[in-house]
Amino acid sequence: MKESPKHIHISEFSYSLPDERIAKFPLPVRDESKLLIYNHGEISEDKFSSLPEYLTKGSLMIFNNTKVIQARMHFRKETGALIEVFCLEPIQPSDYVLNFQQTEHVAWLCMIGNLKKWKEGALSREMMVKEKPVTLTATRGEVVGTSHWVDFRWDNPAVTFADILEEFGELPIPPYLNRDTQESDKRTYQTVYSKIKGSVAAPTAGLHFTPAVFDSLVQKGIDIEELTLHVGAGTFKPVKAEEIADHEMHTEYISVSRSTIEKLIHHDAKAIAVGTTSVRTLESLYHIGVTLANNPNASQKELHVRQWQPYENKEYLQPIVALQKILGYLDRNGMEMLHSSTQIIIAPGYEYKIVKAMVTNFHQPQSTLLLLVSAFVKGDWKQIYNYALEHDFRFLSYGDSSLLIP
Repeated sequence: MKESPKHIHISEFSYSLPDERIAKFPLPVRDESKLLIYNHGEISEDKFSSLPEYLTKGSLMIFNNTKVIQARMHFRKETGALIEVFCLEPIQPSDYVLNFQQTEHVAWLCMIGNLKKWKEGALSREMMVKEKPVTLTATRGEVVGTSHWVDFRWDNPAVTFADILEEFGELPIPPYLNRDTQESDKRTYQTVYSKIKGSVAAPTAGLHFTPAVFDSLVQKGIDIEELTLHVGAGTFKPVKAEEIADHEMHTEYISVSRSTIEKLIHHDAKAIAVGTTSVRTLESLYHIGVTLANNPNASQKELHVRQWQPYENKEYLQPIVALQKILGYLDRNGMEMLHSSTQIIIAPGYEYKIVKAMVTNFHQPQSTLLLLVSAFVKGDWKQIYNYALEHDFRFLSYGDSSLLIP
């Protein structure tokens, strides 16, 4: 491992992105979007529907099957003030699945809009859920960093918190789209393979996939696996620090099944990642394996991948061995699924262990996602982004995508 990238200046990862290049809506047909192909330094372009033609038969492609929740809720105070409560991460219960199943009370870490107008007291709102009137109340608790503990309670035990979000919530489209959520976003801001509720942002590289593209992948002999990383709102958090040492990465929660880890081992610990969320999960698996190699009895908390952990660890472990350590951990604990969390920052100086190619959209200037791409293409990101800007590619969440093969 090379030296830590802590002293990288984020200003070196800037480019001019005119507002008209940001795609405000997706194309009507997902796989008609443009695909930039970066193959060992050579750049070409095609339609996304042609993606399988550029992949090697027998490769393993891994998708993030997280589903975006309607995490944004609005309450109006008696004074008329509008308060926005944006659910970020479950606290009680902390497990997403259990939280969504609750029928009376849950607590979440939330961002609060118009906070100065919510000094005290509970907010409440009435709606029909399952054809019955339900009153939802929100009570603000302690401050946790830049977020707030919020308790939600409702008065109908036949209604789960998943039902509450479905009726009371609004899909949180990215702030840089500068528009309100529309009914169409409920469909277009989910991947066709989304399953596991928990994200507040879509894994946007996956938005281009259609059943027809999946059929083509199967015909090409591409192996397909899924994992889950719930995308937090921190994915939109700009790097405000001059040096990235002073930027704190958000924690994201990952779940990977035993069968996916076995499939990775079968493929010599090499994968094509769809989206930066899959990239962060796959690379985090390696570092979780290193932790288990050093401490086979590590607790779930100790398996958390810290932001700078990859740069502090000087020893090298074969990626297959790291994955085998995780299988051993699952065996010892009688588990079928690895549940962990990661704060990994992937920046120039990072050496990829598992991801050998990636499909990803075009990211914001001065973002950690641009750092991740730069690390992958060995600093050649400007050539890629200049090409995209000069050839009418659409940018950000609803924009076009790229296949990167370094």
